[in-house]
Amino acid sequence: MFGLIRKSMKILILGNGAREHALAWACANSKRNSGLFCLPGNAGTIDIALNIPGNVSNIPFVVSMAKRSEAKIVVVGPETPLAMGVVDALKEQGIMAFGPDKRAAQLEASKVFGRELAHHAGVPTAESHHCKTVHEVMALVNKNPEKKLVVKKSGLAAGKGVLESDNPAEIQAFAEHVINTENDHIVVEEFLCGYELSVFAILDGENYLVLPVCADHKKAQEDNKGPNTGGMGAVCPIPSADSKLLGIIEDTIIQPTISQMKKEHLMYSGVLFFGIMVTDTGPKLLEYNVRFGDPETQSLLPLLNCDIADLLEAAVTHSIKGFHCEFVDKTAVGITIAAPGYPGDYKKNIPVTTLPKMSKKALLFHAGTTVDRDGRLFTGGGRCFTAVGLGYDYFEAHAHALDLASKVDFAGAWYRRDIGKFFFE
Repeated sequence: MFGLIRKSMKILILGNGAREHALAWACANSKRNSGLFCLPGNAGTIDIALNIPGNVSNIPFVVSMAKRSEAKIVVVGPETPLAMGVVDALKEQGIMAFGPDKRAAQLEASKVFGRELAHHAGVPTAESHHCKTVHEVMALVNKNPEKKLVVKKSGLAAGKGVLESDNPAEIQAFAEHVINTENDHIVVEEFLCGYELSVFAILDGENYLVLPVCADHKKAQEDNKGPNTGGMGAVCPIPSADSKLLGIIEDTIIQPTISQMKKEHLMYSGVLFFGIMVTDTGPKLLEYNVRFGDPETQSLLPLLNCDIADLLEAAVTHSIKGFHCEFVDKTAVGITIAAPGYPGDYKKNIPVTTLPKMSKKALLFHAGTTVDRDGRLFTGGGRCFTAVGLGYDYFEAHAHALDLASKVDFAGAWYRRDIGKFFFE
């Protein structure tokens, strides 16, 4: 480590998804781990951390548990507590947190805010319009007859507040629900053609470190069809994201964004996610997120070949510059195993009858799972597990992921079988 004494540390992770299980798994493997806590965690983190029952949106409770656990660093997984100001509250008590303050969290919590920053930074992105009324939305639709548009809820929506449509009635129904029922605004964008990439940068408040590029698969059905989800799987790294393309992304999107964030005093210690569409005219920004992605994290962290505690500490102590972070020369394919009905109305608390063990070739991360007093395992949310296969090429990794996913058994379990196929076949 550069200028850091590698002392043991306690870490508190906020969240209960597969992303948080992957973070806990990486922290549990740290040589510096002297105490690992998850609030609330899930059935998968029970064996590697102390789960603390509670709600991550209860900010005073989170601060209290951070103090009681004597955590040196609090890692915030989900976006909601970030938007509520959990990092501000922790820092007020002298507790180091990995994540943005409430103001910087608006980069994700408000698509309007994020779009304005990108515009001021000169970042290439889709043409967009901020709409406060249904009338404004439909006026744009009428100006673009039979043209597919991307209609987004401005606020947080767990990755599902997006409609891609050329159907005026469908767009109007979506806009009425968001504006009249949810009391939110709408961002209407041009539909971009290309393929999506997920680029993560670790920030330390001044400098940044770009991690290997991932690709999320948001559509529910194979061949990228069906409704949007929180993410049905991810692959890392992406062969088409070579040094040339990554250089363009860094020059036109990452660096201008960081410069603008500094101008607006929005820099923080944590993760900044760039959702990018690679088009025929070059990469364009789709969105900013201010935390690790789910499911990308589950495919990214198993490739990490440095101690994650060192990486987290470098971020919160403003020491990213010069930090050497290595990744193993393998491919990771993550497959989301979902509950029946997801992403619509789905069943909860389904008994899990069969659960395979992890191995060096395949990892299984839980999402929202619970265990009753008799040790029986139940599903929680719509996305229940992520099966991650590792291999020296995509085909080996994909085979391991599919094999593991097939061994997870609960009523109605389903998953996509084509994760990563677009990039490798």
